[in-house]
Amino acid sequence: MRLLPATYLASCTLSALGNSIAAIVLPLLVLQTTGSALAAGTVAAATIVPAVVAGIFMGLVIDRINRRTSSILTDLISAAAMGALPIIDMITGLSVGWFILCGVIGAVGDVPGITAREALLPAIIRHSGVSAERITGSREALGAVAILIGPAAAGFMVTIWGGATALWVTAGASLAAALLTMLIPDRVGTLDGVVTASGGQPRRVWGQLREGWMEMISNRFVLVTSVLTVAAVVAIGGLQGIILPLYFTEIDRPGLLGLVLSAIAAGSLVGGGIYAVAGTRGSRRHWFVAGVVGSIIGLGIMATLVSVWVLFLGAFVLGFSVGLFGALIGVLSIERIPEDRRGRVLGTQNTLVTAGSPLGIFLAGLLTELTDLHTALVMLAALWSLGLLVALFARSMRNLDRPAAVDPDREVMSDA
Repeated sequence: MRLLPATYLASCTLSALGNSIAAIVLPLLVLQTTGSALAAGTVAAATIVPAVVAGIFMGLVIDRINRRTSSILTDLISAAAMGALPIIDMITGLSVGWFILCGVIGAVGDVPGITAREALLPAIIRHSGVSAERITGSREALGAVAILIGPAAAGFMVTIWGGATALWVTAGASLAAALLTMLIPDRVGTLDGVVTASGGQPRRVWGQLREGWMEMISNRFVLVTSVLTVAAVVAIGGLQGIILPLYFTEIDRPGLLGLVLSAIAAGSLVGGGIYAVAGTRGSRRHWFVAGVVGSIIGLGIMATLVSVWVLFLGAFVLGFSVGLFGALIGVLSIERIPEDRRGRVLGTQNTLVTAGSPLGIFLAGLLTELTDLHTALVMLAALWSLGLLVALFARSMRNLDRPAAVDPDREVMSDA
């Protein structure tokens, strides 16, 4: 079963690569087609609500069906949504309505797809015999590779082939991810030992959703990591969407924006790679503290805005630290989220992440308008640092080396 984790990681990477390319190609294609920035914003906004709804409700579906199957279906939906656009372009031509329709369909596959792959991960570890640290660290590093390659590949394809043709590559990446997941044995995705309600009868939808939400509130580990993740996404969304573009525009060097974002991804690649190799050694608490402290240092360096090279350094330190504790949190989530509620909990977390990025962009724009660029950056960095400090001193994050006991009906709260 040694090929099992390789197949899983390759599928995750291809799916992430497709999303990374689409994030660049779609807005450019809307602008090229309509010539309107408002149209591009409308398309992006129209997909937020479907993504949120799909993320929450598909988490319940993932808890009910084979998780391998749900992963395949979500990738196929994403592939169909992206592949439909160039076909429509050849037949009738693209319009804002077509972009919104395909964007809504794609949203049904994107967030649930991430959730399905994360929910499948514990089974991959059980059946392969490879350590959770090795697989989660590798996934973090390979995800950073996708972020590094995706924007550059998207820019190249749009320039050489055009946006509509570039979407074929995006659709192909999602399709290839689905085909790779098909190579995983069906039994791996089966929810062994997971039951529904008393007597084996399915509970009502709202009751099961409420269980997932209550798990997020009552399970202190899940609550703390959710707060930390949302704070990070809000800060990074504002940083990438408003602060850094404005900074490089002010100094008349907009071409360097991509290099700073690449520095974050490169740091995450190194951090995740180191954890994959050495994560089983030493105390988990030490790994976590190193990641948290390193993130605060990286944010502090970036917030100075002393020079471009200092900004590069801070971005790399930030990415490196996020790669470390991001992989660790992935391992802890496997141990501390009940298997029968994993889809719902992760679905809600991923939904919050999806909503967090546009919220961060809005918040950064508001802060920049009310204050100035440097103050806005400091305030965003302070927001994330506050989340990091809350996680650092939370009781549920102190004893990380002892797996928390998990009861499907009631989370043990002794270390929360």
